[in-house]
Amino acid sequence: MIEYIIRHTVKNYSNTTDKKVREQYSIVGGILGIICNLFLFIGKFLVGMTSGSIAIISDAFNNLSDMGSSFISIISAKLSNRPPDEDHPFGHGRFEYLASLTIAILILIVGYKLCEASVTKFFEPETLDFSLWGVIILVASIAVKGWMCLYNRYIARQIHSSVNEATASDSINDAIATTGVLLATIAQQFTTLPIDAAAGTLIGLLILYSGGSLAKEVINILLGKAPDPELVREITDCALHCPYVVGVHDLKIHDYGPGRTYASIHVEVPDTSDIVEVHSAVDELEDILKEKFQININVHMDPLCTDEKIISAMRHDIDTLIQTEYPQYHTDNLRFTAGARHPNIICDLHIPPEEYSEENIIAIRKKINASIKKYNERYHVVLANILPEGKQ
Repeated sequence: MIEYIIRHTVKNYSNTTDKKVREQYSIVGGILGIICNLFLFIGKFLVGMTSGSIAIISDAFNNLSDMGSSFISIISAKLSNRPPDEDHPFGHGRFEYLASLTIAILILIVGYKLCEASVTKFFEPETLDFSLWGVIILVASIAVKGWMCLYNRYIARQIHSSVNEATASDSINDAIATTGVLLATIAQQFTTLPIDAAAGTLIGLLILYSGGSLAKEVINILLGKAPDPELVREITDCALHCPYVVGVHDLKIHDYGPGRTYASIHVEVPDTSDIVEVHSAVDELEDILKEKFQININVHMDPLCTDEKIISAMRHDIDTLIQTEYPQYHTDNLRFTAGARHPNIICDLHIPPEEYSEENIIAIRKKINASIKKYNERYHVVLANILPEGKQ
């Protein structure tokens, strides 16, 4: 059904790399979310008020917050599609991440309030007056939320949207929560135990967990989380297939929002190669990487020393230095880019598995560079890979 809606509402719907098309996808998803959640809120709120069920009322306000999230997703789609300007040269794509964070905060607020109201019901229980209409509305709600999960996941896959992926996860959580509400409300008819209050509390906790998980993921992206290792491997492999390229290092990937990924990579080429031919090959590599991975990438060329006498002498000195100061480490695949002012020593470093952690890797890079500087202050070490012992 969602594919039918997209085909008849989104112009050029198959061109999902186009910013205008992405915006239209997001707007369609947002409008559907507003319509569905509005009807769910009205239905559940009326049932909850007439029956006195705090769990159903909690579920209704959860849908109201979802409707607000849909409004935010539409606004973020418009804002994130604004072109780059003087103050924002990389565009406004991170508005989408800020929108996701706002959704997460709203979810956390709703979760807290529902937990608070549900806990109160443990001490102030009320008799529920539940009807067949209540069951019908809750069952319909479960079906609607299941469909909302499917269409948001479809949109997320088409345009790589973190907002729609977050909404899809939230929708399936809502369907599970509403199922719990339905079972608890039915069970409450046969016992005086505070099942309704317990169900409301559990829903609140589920909502808090969902909001917390979403906030953590978005904050990690905004702070600059490590790129997908598979993407790093694919870019590296593609670069190594370029003529003249014999090695790569310093691949950096920056995420400025969906469809706005910028990267840079250093490719190593023999210093005996024809500079004009190498420059042409590197330009072609940039075009290949941009086309294949849909990223804006800058390729920097490093001329690699091919004089075996120089390389052997350098390898002996570095290995001796490392073995003297850090006998638990060893280097591999050493290369050397000559230069009168700033020569680079490029190599892999193998360390004990127990020392392999993100914090240690940062510290190891600093201390290895400091040791090399003592040996020769002109040299700079580029540790292309730091690997646990035994891994190639």
